[in-house]
Amino acid sequence: MWPHDSHMGWMWFAWPLGIVLLIVLIWALARGAAPPSRPDGESPEAILERRYARGEIDEEEYHRRLSDLRR
Repeated sequence: MWPHDSHMGWMWFAWPLGIVLLIVLIWALARGAAPPSRPDGESPEAILERRYARGEIDEEEYHRRLSDLRR
């Protein structure tokens, strides 16, 4: 018959495993919440020009945002 405290060995294994899983979960959530980076270090002005060229924004919006970026 097993002694009553035979499960103590599992506790020493379960706590570190639980802590590691918690750290991985926090890391994954923090990584998912980070804002996406700009492709290839592209400047905001270049992104704005590309969006204007594609027709995603009109000329008025382009100039308004460009002046906001230059402030």
